[in-house]
Order: sequence, then C-alpha cells, then structure tokens
Amino acid sequence: MSDIFEKFSLKGRAAIVTGGAGLLGMEFCRTLGQAGASVLVADLNAEAAYRTAESLRAEGLTALHAAVDVTQPESVQAMVEACVDEFGSLDVIVNSAAMDPKFDASQAGKHTNAFEDYPLEMWKQALDVNLTGVFLCCQAAARQMVVQGGRGSIINICSTYGLVPPDQRIYEKPGQPKQFKPAFYTATKAGVLGLTKYIAAYYAGTQIRANCLTPGGVYNNHDETFVRNYSYRTIMGRMAQRDEMNGALLFLASDASSYMTGGNVIVDGGWTVW
Repeated sequence: MSDIFEKFSLKGRAAIVTGGAGLLGMEFCRTLGQAGASVLVADLNAEAAYRTAESLRAEGLTALHAAVDVTQPESVQAMVEACVDEFGSLDVIVNSAAMDPKFDASQAGKHTNAFEDYPLEMWKQALDVNLTGVFLCCQAAARQMVVQGGRGSIINICSTYGLVPPDQRIYEKPGQPKQFKPAFYTATKAGVLGLTKYIAAYYAGTQIRANCLTPGGVYNNHDETFVRNYSYRTIMGRMAQRDEMNGALLFLASDASSYMTGGNVIVDGGWTVW
C-alpha cells in the first residue's frame, strides 16, 4: 500500500480550473500546482488568467492560461484541447466559473432587485453561465477522459445556497435599501449538485469520478455588519478564509478520494447544520 501522502500527489497530471482568476479559483490553481499538477488557468478575463498563471510560474509551478467563455461549446472545447496539447492529458477539471453576486465593500448597494421584479434576462444569463456552462465543461472534459481510458476527476463548485436558501436578513443594513441574494444562485447551484450526481452515475464502471465541493462564505473585505450577520449564522462563528477550501479540493482531485463519486464535500463552518 502507498504512503498516505502519495495519495494526495498530482505529479504527472494535468488540471483545468475555470474561473481560475477568481478569489477561490486562484487558490485552487495554486493548490493543484503545489501538489504537482500542471495547471491551465482558464477565465473569461484573459488578462487576469495570464497574471494568475504568471504568478504561479514565479513560484516554480507549471501553469498555462487560456481565455474561455463557458457558455460557448467551441470555446470550452478549445480550452480542453489547449490543456491536452500543452500537457498531454486532462486528469482533473475544477468548474469554478460562475455568476455569484458579491456583498463585499466594492459591491455595496448593487443587489436591490426583489424576487417580484427580478429581470428575466438576468435569470437566463445566470442559467447559461452557472448551469449550462458547467454542463459544457463537464461534457468536454469527460470526452477527453474517455479517450484517455476512462479516468479522471470532475469537481464542480456548489454552494451552501444550493443546499439551503439564503437567509436574506444577513444582507440588511441599517438606513440602506434592502439587498437580496437572487433566486438564480440557489436554483443554479442546486442544479449543479444534481448534474454532478447524474455524471457520477453515468460513468459507472469507469474511473471517471464526479463530485461537488460546497464552500461557505469566504471573507473578502466585507464590511463589519455583513461579517457579524454572517458569522452569527455559522456554528464556528466566522467566515472562511480563502485558503480553507484547498484541503478539500485536493482531496477530491487526488487518489485520496479514489472511492468517492457523486458526493458533496461541505466546508461551511456548520452553516447548513442549523
């Protein structure tokens, strides 16, 4: 039997992270690279993807960048081909790209749309990115994994709000218009969880595994009121730090989780226990 630490090694493997220039995406890219993987940083923002890949290379990690629009099949396929052309395979994909309305200091007052008035076009756009985009990325990755002999790890980033609805009270601030986490976020993240289970079952009998990672709220310069409101709702009494999803991510990407598929690793400080 192998050493337990060897099971977490990704040496010789290639990974894609969509939304790779995002708050958690950058963490995921670095984690996979530190574990030995060659990483394709994929993001709609090509310049941000380039900067992220450059920073990883400066740390001695193997990284490439690519612009991708996850709503476009041709763009997604080109992303997968770029990974295979450069690194020789695709062994792990982390689908982190998503529309996710933020409530940090830079976004104050921007989410005042009540459910009764939420624009249909914004709903449709979110479905395209958060659900169809994950479908297209899983589909393209799975095609390559089948070609490689039926082996690989698909990791879809879910959310606590895919398991339970938002507590809209945490977004209230004295003297300001009410803000709301929109319905599309819960609907699409619940859909991602269902899609992941479908993919896991579809590839029964192979070594293609599909799992979800469900983060709780991650601190990103939120104001005091929001942090206090959010923290009160968690068992651990605080928001997550941005590096606290990395261990779970590596577990799902590596052979440490070789007997796990169709699962959901929840790292939320106890938010969904209440």
